[in-house]
Amino acid sequence: MSDAPRPSAALLSKKRREITVQPEAMSISWPKRNAPFYPYIGGKRDREHTIGWMGNAFRGIRIALAIAALCFGADQPKSWQIGPFVRPEGANPVIQPAKDSVFVCPIRKTPVHWESLHTFNPAAIVRNGKIFVLYRAEDDTGEMDIGMHTSRLGLAESQDGIHFTRRAAPVLFPDEDAQKDREWPGGCEDPRLVESEDGTYVITYTQWNRKRTAAAIATSKDLLTWTKYGPALSGAKYAELSYKSAGIVCRLSKGRLIATKIKGKYWMYWGEGTVRLATSTDLIHWEPIEGPDGNAIAVLGNRPGKFDSSFPEVGPPPVVTRNGIVVIYNGKNDPDHGDPDLGPNAYAAGQALFAADDPARLVSRSEKPFFKPEMPFEKTGQYAAGTTFVEGLVFFKHKWFLYYGCADSLVGVAETP
Repeated sequence: MSDAPRPSAALLSKKRREITVQPEAMSISWPKRNAPFYPYIGGKRDREHTIGWMGNAFRGIRIALAIAALCFGADQPKSWQIGPFVRPEGANPVIQPAKDSVFVCPIRKTPVHWESLHTFNPAAIVRNGKIFVLYRAEDDTGEMDIGMHTSRLGLAESQDGIHFTRRAAPVLFPDEDAQKDREWPGGCEDPRLVESEDGTYVITYTQWNRKRTAAAIATSKDLLTWTKYGPALSGAKYAELSYKSAGIVCRLSKGRLIATKIKGKYWMYWGEGTVRLATSTDLIHWEPIEGPDGNAIAVLGNRPGKFDSSFPEVGPPPVVTRNGIVVIYNGKNDPDHGDPDLGPNAYAAGQALFAADDPARLVSRSEKPFFKPEMPFEKTGQYAAGTTFVEGLVFFKHKWFLYYGCADSLVGVAETP
């Protein structure tokens, strides 16, 4: 069955739609297939203005397809997608560098301006009636090049999802601990955040020692004090693998995104370049799903000619909805074989739908990005090719908030209407 929504006769009158807002996603409610069609007048169906089925079924189908093409267009989101998202007017960026923030680095043993250059790539969670954002902050040490500063994770909180108050010091950072060799001097980067059923917060984040990356796990009860567990993937074959970007599958429950089990296990989509899968029984130790050849299976790859033509990369934690598992991801545009509507090497966001009972089975995938660099602050900064790198997603006060990194330099937000 096609993913395109079925047009009703309401579109023949005033092109109006009856919208049903679900916590999981925006969806369009159409009249039942064999019910008579009535245009919507004053919010009610008026039998005096009945539009019946076309006498000729084939002619009706052709007209319906034409209306769909006219009213929805090729770029309209599919009904299973979360969104649409819009930027709050005058709100962005919501977090910017703070040159006066000073932190005594436990490794350097000296004060550093830990968030003076860039603040970007945020995770988000709802706690105690507020939105909390963990964001990547880069100090002013090292060479002036991407990945050559030391990154730490800062914490900010908001009553409305737009105006934030920040902690003076980072909450997760390279330290004189068991993870130092994996995190120094590059740092702790790019978090994704979920909550477990018992209220423990679990993040995946990137460890970067300027040699290789690893998606690591850390947990906390209060978002302030974190316990590090090292790389997420288990097994000798993955010990030396350089990998990043991991999102734990969750479900919306009473306004909170809670890590959820499928077939008795937790699931995690991971990878940059190719998206793969892993499972866990404790949210800390993860076993990659492997194929008959002994290699980790691929569930999402690049597509020539599209916004993810260079590669896809996991975004915020995937969400189980009534339609399946919605994976919001970041796509990099190939400079030679990419989407001509995007700039070379630009990052834009797409969505993929996987079966709720089989996280490896791809059901549908967006053809166009639902969110892409448009504003000046998304196209200038240390990644001038343009980036709207999505990593934080929460449901708060009856709508979705999407937090993203702007050109590897700032934190932005978009929300559902």
